[in-house]
Amino acid sequence: MGKRILIIVENLTMPLDRRVWQEAMTLRDAGHTVSIICPIGGTYTAAYELLDGIHVFRHPLPLEASGALGYLVEYTSALFWEAWLSLNVLHKVGFDLIQACNPPDTIFLIAGFYRLFGKPFIFDHHDINPELYEAKFGKRGFFHKLLTLFERWTFATADVSIATNATFKRIAVERGGMDPDRVFIVRSIPDLKRFQRIAPDTALRKGRKTLLGYVGIMGAQDGVDLLVDAMADIVHRQGRTDVQCAVVGSGTELEPLKALARARKVEDYITFTGFRSGDQLLASFSAFDVGVIPDPKNVYNDKISMNKVFEYMTLGIPFVAYDLDETRRTAGDAGLYAAGNCPRQLATKLLQLADDHTLRSAMGETGKARAATELIWDRERDELLAAYAMAFAGRDAAVAVPAAVQTVAAR
Repeated sequence: MGKRILIIVENLTMPLDRRVWQEAMTLRDAGHTVSIICPIGGTYTAAYELLDGIHVFRHPLPLEASGALGYLVEYTSALFWEAWLSLNVLHKVGFDLIQACNPPDTIFLIAGFYRLFGKPFIFDHHDINPELYEAKFGKRGFFHKLLTLFERWTFATADVSIATNATFKRIAVERGGMDPDRVFIVRSIPDLKRFQRIAPDTALRKGRKTLLGYVGIMGAQDGVDLLVDAMADIVHRQGRTDVQCAVVGSGTELEPLKALARARKVEDYITFTGFRSGDQLLASFSAFDVGVIPDPKNVYNDKISMNKVFEYMTLGIPFVAYDLDETRRTAGDAGLYAAGNCPRQLATKLLQLADDHTLRSAMGETGKARAATELIWDRERDELLAAYAMAFAGRDAAVAVPAAVQTVAAR
C-alpha cells in the first residue's frame, strides 16, 4: 500500500528542479502520494496546485540571495515558510515521511521535529555546502565551520541518505558518520521515456553555422562569465562571426552576465533565454551542436555530478568542460576538457568541436552509447525505491532489509 511523502526543496521551484521532479514522479508511479514544498519561481507562482498528480505547495522568498547576509535572510525566511507549510500539508494531504533536498542544510530542523512523531527522514544530498561556500567566497572561517556543523547534524538526523555520486556517499560516511549501507547513490540521470530529442528551436541559431549551448542555473560559482569571455575571444580575437551561443536558464547572475556580454560587445552572439522547461527546454537542447560546461575547477565543482553532463550525453551532444574530476569520470571521451579555468582555452576547445564535424559526431555517439549502457534511470529508480523501503523499515531493522527492498523496487 502506498505511503504519503513530503519533499522539501528550497533552491528551485517545481517542476523546474529536474532531479526532484523526476524523483517525485517515480514515487508517484510506485503508488505513493507525493507533496512538495518549494519556493515560487519563474512562471510558477501559484501557492498550491496539483501537477501530474503531485501536490505542490509554494512559498514566497524575500530575495534571491547573492551574499552571506542575503543567504541568511533567504534561508531563515524559507525555513519559516517550510515549517508553516508542513503543517498545511499535514492537514490537507498528510505525510508519513519527509525527504529534504539541500541546499541549505537547515531543513533537518523540521524533519527532526516530525521524527519525534515517528516520521522517518531521508536526506537527498544535492550539494556539499562547506565546499560550495569555499568556492563562492574563497575562504573558510566561521561560516564554513557552521555549514560543516549543519551538514553533520543533517546526517545525524537522517534515517537514510541519498547521494548523487560515490564522492557524496564517501562524504556522508566519513564526514557525516552515516552507515554506508544506509547511503544510496541515485544519480541525476534523465528518464528516456520523458527526455528525448524533439524538433529543435532553430531560432536560437540566429542564422549562424554553429550553436553552442549552456543549460543551468547561473550563480557566482557556475562560470558562465568564463563562457562570455570565451565568446569574446571567439568573436573578437579570432574573428569568428559564424558561432552563436544560447544560455538557457536563470539565477542571481543573469543580469550581471547580460551586462558583461554588452561590455564585451558580444550581446548579438549570446542569447539569454531565461527559464525554460518541458518541450521548450528539450527544443533548446535539440538545437545545440556543442554543449558547454564552463564551471571552473575548484574544490566544489570537482566533486559534483552536474545534470547537464548526463543530459548532453543522453541526447548525444558533444561538450566542452574544464577538467573536473567527477565530470571526466562520468563522461570520459564524450567531452573535451579545457585547462586552467582559462576562457581562451575554453574558446579553443569549442572551436575545435565547431570545426571538426567528424570529431563532433564521434563524441556525440560515444556519449550516447555510454549513456545507453551506464546511465540508465531504471537502475537509479530502484535505488531510490530501495532507500525508501529502508527508511520505512526503521533504524532498528536489519540494515539490508532485503525483502522490503525487493518488494518496493519491483513495483
